[in-house]
Amino acid sequence: MFTIRCILGSAWRHGIKLQNRMSTVPHSVAAVCQVTATPDKETNFCACKQLMEDAKEQGASMVFLPEGFDYIGSSREETLSLSETLTGDTISRYTQLARKLEVWLSLGGFHERGHDWETDRRIYNSHIIINDKGDIVSVYRKSHLFDVELPEKGVSLKESAFTIPGPSLVSPVQTPIGKVGLGICYDLRFPDLSQALQRHGAEILTYPSAFTVATGAAHWEVLLRARAIETQCYVVAAAQVGRHHEKRSSYGHALAVDPWGEVLGDCGGEKPGMVLVEIDLDKVSSTRRNMPVQQHRRDTGFYQSLEKT
Repeated sequence: MFTIRCILGSAWRHGIKLQNRMSTVPHSVAAVCQVTATPDKETNFCACKQLMEDAKEQGASMVFLPEGFDYIGSSREETLSLSETLTGDTISRYTQLARKLEVWLSLGGFHERGHDWETDRRIYNSHIIINDKGDIVSVYRKSHLFDVELPEKGVSLKESAFTIPGPSLVSPVQTPIGKVGLGICYDLRFPDLSQALQRHGAEILTYPSAFTVATGAAHWEVLLRARAIETQCYVVAAAQVGRHHEKRSSYGHALAVDPWGEVLGDCGGEKPGMVLVEIDLDKVSSTRRNMPVQQHRRDTGFYQSLEKT
């Protein structure tokens, strides 16, 4: 298995080529990306497009972009005004790019206008999977919204002020790298979600995120590794990094973790870039076979027995 850290730049891209040639294992390659989105949608698209092109050049069959890949607004009003529908220009450009490059895409947190936009000016935080033909094959709308006040850490965010919680989970999606279960950012803190996706066949969990610096430093890696260990899935987490505008910065450290909980790649906390990871589904099978945790689970009623006493 290989993992490569890539910071944008020709020298780093050349380094990936050399390492990629050294690998003879025919596993699928995922590109886990890290970006610094701003309110400038065109600049954001160009940066993501470059990452996608680099990933394709290095043999990736699926590219993961983080929450807020389209933009991160500086106010509630700006966030809402920049939002679009799934049929708008932004997603159309990504479907065309996926088709052109023949790669699958995980668009990890799109500002999607709600279905009653004309009367209810709120949005969904939507995770969109696009196949290599440019078709939208799945949309998951974030179900756990980040409403947190940590004055001592300088954290104050109320996502529910302008975001509609998603109505349900969606089934894992069969992709070239395996069955991918979809979450978004704050969903990472709810193990019931990851367990449900694993029970429905997920081999890879993905949590595209824009973690704050304070919560990221405290909890990001440990939560991602915990989700991998307890579900015995790969976990890939594209991330936002750096300063988006004067009011907001993100932690970075886009991460890939294997089913044993080992960190395979980390993009660091400073600059945009990506990590390429080979996904070996035999490792999922062998980990689950050697430590059959799911077989040892008791029935649902057992875990609810305390509530009856």
